[in-house]
Order: sequence, then C-alpha cells, then structure tokens
Amino acid sequence: MRGFLASSIGVTCAAALALPLTLPSSGARAATPAAESPAGPAAESVPGSTQSLPLAPLGAVRSHGGTSGEQGLLRREVRPFSLVGVVWNNPDDELHGSVLVRTRASGTGSWSGWQPVETHNHEHAADPDAPERTSGRARGSTAPLWVGDSDGVEIRVRGEETQTRAGGARPPAREVLPDGLRLELVDPGAEPPPQGKPADVPRTPALTAEAAASSEANADLAPLGAAVIPALSKKETESELIASQGGPKDAAGKARPYVGPRPRIITRKGWGANEKLREKRFAYTRTVKAAFVHHSASGNNYRCSQASSVLRSIYRYHVKSSGWRDFGYNFAVDKCGNIYEGRAGGVAKPVLGAHTLGFNSNSMGIAVLGSFGYSKPPAVAVKAIARLTAWKLGLYGANPRGKTYLKSGGGNLYKKGRNVRLHVISGHRDGFATECPGIRLYKKLGKARSTAARLQGR
Repeated sequence: MRGFLASSIGVTCAAALALPLTLPSSGARAATPAAESPAGPAAESVPGSTQSLPLAPLGAVRSHGGTSGEQGLLRREVRPFSLVGVVWNNPDDELHGSVLVRTRASGTGSWSGWQPVETHNHEHAADPDAPERTSGRARGSTAPLWVGDSDGVEIRVRGEETQTRAGGARPPAREVLPDGLRLELVDPGAEPPPQGKPADVPRTPALTAEAAASSEANADLAPLGAAVIPALSKKETESELIASQGGPKDAAGKARPYVGPRPRIITRKGWGANEKLREKRFAYTRTVKAAFVHHSASGNNYRCSQASSVLRSIYRYHVKSSGWRDFGYNFAVDKCGNIYEGRAGGVAKPVLGAHTLGFNSNSMGIAVLGSFGYSKPPAVAVKAIARLTAWKLGLYGANPRGKTYLKSGGGNLYKKGRNVRLHVISGHRDGFATECPGIRLYKKLGKARSTAARLQGR
C-alpha cells in the first residue's frame, strides 16, 4: 500500500497543513498552483451570483442585549436565486433560535409556505486553529436550503424564548441574535456545457488555469478535463494497486489489497464548479483513517437532474458566504446514488476538508444531499456511501467495519488533543454534538459499513 500511495496518489505532506501545498502524482507533472498552471484561452465559466441582504429588526420583541431578538425582511422581489442561507460576522457565535423563510417561484408567482432553515451549522467547518478558520474571512452560517428557481423572498429570524411574563403583559424576551445577520440568496448559474464528440455538441471550451490544476490532481484516474472518473471492477482496481507494489502479500507472495472497486465519480468539471471561486492552492492531511457521513440539511426538494445546481449553490455558499477556502465536503452523494468530487485536490488523495469541526485531519467527509432527520435516505444513496468508502478507505488500508483513533482539534464533545476512538465510518454526530447526518441516515451506517467491508473482500 505504501508503494501505491507514493507513486499513484502522491506524496502526502506532514500533518494538517499550515501552508496548503499541491501533491505530485505519478505519470504526470506535479500539480502547480492554479495561477501558474498552463492553460488556453479564457474558458469555461459558470458564474452564478450571490445577493447579500442585511436583516432588519422586526416587531417589538425584547432581547437580553443590544441586538434585536427578531430580525428579518418582509416580502420583496429580488433577482433570481435557488438557495438561501443566513450568515453573521463571528464564526464562533451561535444562532440560538429559528429561521423561517418563504419564497416566490419564478414564473408562477406562487409563494411557498414557511420553511425552516437548519441553524446549527457551525460544526460543519474547519478545525478551530486551522488557517481556514482563522483567516479572518470565515463567518457564522446556517445550513443552506435549496428552494428552486425563485424571485421573491421573506424571512424571519427569532432568538429562542428565554422568559415569559405571566398574563402576557409584555412580549417574551429572546436570545440576542449574532451581529451582522445577512440573508444570502444564491444563483447557481447555468448548467455546464455538454460533454462529448458528436457534431451537434459544441466543443468543450479550453480549461482555465484553475480548472486545469483541479483536473490535473486526478491525472492518474482520468484525462485532463474529464467530466467523469470511470468505474473500475474490483479486479482492475486491485491490479492497479498490485502494479504499484502496494497492498499486503498472500502466501504466494502476491499483493492482495483490501480495496473495493473504484466507483464512478462525477468530477468538479462534471458538475460545473467555477474554479476561480476557491483558493488557488490545495490543502492535504497525512492520510485517511476515517470517513464522516453528513447530510447537507439543504432539503429533499430537488430532482437528481438538479444535483449539479445544488452543488454549485452550496459551493458558492461555502466560499462566498461562509468564507471557506473551497467546498467543505470531500465528496457528495445525491438521492439517485451518484457520487461527486467535492473539495479540489484529487479524489484519491488525502484532501483536508472542512466538514467535521475538530476531526478534519486524517479523515474525509461525505455529504448526502438532503435532510434525513425525518425522511428515509434512499437505499441507492446508502449503497453509494458503501462503494465510495470501500474504495477510498481501501487505498489507505482502513477496514470499514473497524475502529480507529483520531486526535481532536477541539469541539463540544472532545477537548483539543484528546485521542478519540471512532468508527472508521462514523456519523458527524460521533465527533460533535449535532443532529447531523439526521437520525434516519445515521441508523443506516451499520449497513454501509458491512457492505463496504464486503466490497473490500473482508
């Protein structure tokens, strides 16, 4: 396995990086920072946009402090958008209260009912001392909510009720809301151009420097500019490792790695990531010892054909609204079981994510697009988690049925520096006190572990 890691997926840097670097990969030149990568004429662009609207006090609600216990915006027409969220100035502040939003569908003029936005989102973030967290750009934020094509919005943010006077003589006092509350309305931009060679399909534009760097990080797995990394059979996947002299040896001296077949993965190019949004360089950790499963908490009201738009919206929200360096999760899975490359840097490499506060080092994060506190996750999505972890964890010698130790970077369950024993496939709530990935999805992780281990041949 050591030989494979050195030759096929690059030489990893030591520890969670203070200065993000790129990794070399065999069979291709070392990936360079995007600004230095060779590229053709200006090219693919899925621009999108973000409207950021400051919230104002609503009603006569008392609060324990100087910030109103209720803020929001009354109904208003806005430029088209498809995803909403709320951000505030300090990423260490928590929003103790509720966020309700209603939107007007583009074209029909119909207003939705009030929809809740998940407020407890600070645990999806870089570790407390990581440069990504301390850059000065990070903000507090709710989870993003996918609402579809919309052109009108109304929002109410209320602090939790802390005191009620008998007889209702005064309105209840509420928790102080964080400073700098803003409503973020995200337009994902148009779909990426179609891929392929038929005469009636436009030629794919030349890659930008940033897109070339992102694609080059997967150069061992797919051609430059590929929209998809193709699946391999288990035999083909094992042969790839054996050829690089990785994996344990059996009695006959043959390499027999425990690794699942490589699944089909839609690349960032495939879902239309605008690579100019993210920071130019990539960040890596040492290895991948565990996978944390999340739900995006963005709701289930999307079609699988819209998954790329959902991803582009969340990506823009993470970078432009929350102030992160890139998309937070290493991978995403939609309700139809499609697997997507998340944070840039190479799907086979130990890319440092911002998904599980306190446990981003030596782990990876997988977000299932949707909300699964009450809704049952589709079986194909659970199977996709198993297929992805069987392959990726297998590259690093991890047993999906096993447990491992990770050192906490700090959080509300484990103090910084504590070595914590966790499932190799864990739910977000195992590392942080949170509802994520939703109890209905969390209960399916046992199935994912057993299926992933079987796919590895264990």
